[in-house]
Amino acid sequence: MMLMYALEKRGRNFIAAFALGCVLSSVYGFLAGAWPFGVVEGIWSIIALKRFLSTPH
Repeated sequence: MMLMYALEKRGRNFIAAFALGCVLSSVYGFLAGAWPFGVVEGIWSIIALKRFLSTPH
């Protein structure tokens, strides 16, 4: 996830990969019982998805 964040400027596919990593981290957080972590990662995934959708092809 952090590698994709660092490579976001190279293309929107990296932004999509970062968003996916955030979603997976959020799911892990909720499954592990660390719901504050799950919430924060869920928010980051929404932000990354919006950034992905607003980035030109």
